Amino acid sequence: MIRHLIAAAALLAPAPALAQSQQEALDARYDRALAAGYKALFLCGAIANAERAGTERTPESVMQWELTGIQAPLNEIVGELPFEIARAGEGDAEVRHVSVTWAEDMPPRYAVHDAGKGCALLPIGGEPSPGQAAARQVSRASAPLVQPKVAALAAAIERGFSPAYGEGARTTAVLVRRGGDTLGERYVEGFGPDTPQRTWSVAKSIAATLVGAAVQRGDIEVASSAGLGLTDTDPRRAITVDHLLRMASGRYSDTPGNRTDPLYFGGAAVGERAAVWPLIHAPGTVFRYANNDTLMAVNAIEDTFEQHPPAELLTTLGMHDTVAETDWQGNYILSSQVWSTARDLAALGQLYLDGGVWNGERLLPEDWATYVSSPSGPQPDGDFGYGAGFWLFNKSERVPTDTFAAMGNRGQYVVIVPSREVVIVRRGEDPPGSGFDIAAFTRDVLAALDN
Repeated sequence: MIRHLIAAAALLAPAPALAQSQQEALDARYDRALAAGYKALFLCGAIANAERAGTERTPESVMQWELTGIQAPLNEIVGELPFEIARAGEGDAEVRHVSVTWAEDMPPRYAVHDAGKGCALLPIGGEPSPGQAAARQVSRASAPLVQPKVAALAAAIERGFSPAYGEGARTTAVLVRRGGDTLGERYVEGFGPDTPQRTWSVAKSIAATLVGAAVQRGDIEVASSAGLGLTDTDPRRAITVDHLLRMASGRYSDTPGNRTDPLYFGGAAVGERAAVWPLIHAPGTVFRYANNDTLMAVNAIEDTFEQHPPAELLTTLGMHDTVAETDWQGNYILSSQVWSTARDLAALGQLYLDGGVWNGERLLPEDWATYVSSPSGPQPDGDFGYGAGFWLFNKSERVPTDTFAAMGNRGQYVVIVPSREVVIVRRGEDPPGSGFDIAAFTRDVLAALDN
């Protein structure tokens, strides 16, 4: 009997190890698919959106900046994957798609380009349909670079490109405006005023601005239900647009920060990933930073986009080099996937300094800047508070208490200081583990402006 038990145990022992090995192989294969999607999307977005803005990015530049220092384990895979950039014709024709090979038995990962909508990542296994050839679009000529006229400001901007605010930080652009005038800007070699970069979560503040515009038009109220859930009796119907903007929906998310890799790099659609998470807290009681919440806030105003597309507001603000991209089904990924220049983001900040009025036209409700910068919902731990789509500097020493900011991964910042009429834009491609001390940089820039 004992011999039989020992024999049975010996037969069963390899099963967990085998299962683990199978799972590890499956995870490794999935990581390659994600890495290929990441590479295809960034090559497509960086190159096509730069050309749309009238400038150039090379694959080598994208590899140096956007495709290095990314999260593990994708950072170990991206460099080895072969890619191809297909254009719609000869010479200067626009990018049609970028393909990245990742497995011998599967099609490449594809990011397809539309001149008006930017790049969209197809699902794993998806292949593009034939498209019509089109000439490359080039935007208007850019204004000359603004050199700081005050030595203290020039020195502060220069320090923004040094390790002073974070070891390993990689600044690509700094721009400072006061009273509606640009006082100085600087770019790292290979970047310039017309070079769009991915905004990452600065897009959440753009999303909050679009919601504000819908509120101003009377299309929605932030206190209204966002329409989540399957039926009217679904408890998720209690989640309001305000809850979503304040990261207080009470819904579950599977990773800290809600990385949403299947959507961002796997080619999943917004509806299949962001809408279905269950409720685990009463709405409005717990702060949980979640891409899914912003995506559903945008979904709540999606039926207004036919008459008021996001590009319309961007054009009104003069943000001509900003492109809000979508998933392959046309749903905006306004939690992250927007490409914009430092100058365009400064225009966004200026809209808030001007109380939501642009060229005499009210685009946002009169109290919208106060609304997005008020910590009226549950608050995060850490150095910053949270409003509605914007971070707050209400915990930062020697920074005006009314300061709020759009912030994004890899060091994207649009700092708005109403009491000083100042907007500070910092763009970067910071690797994981290295941060940029935006509060300290803000203090130094404001101090320089006092000289």
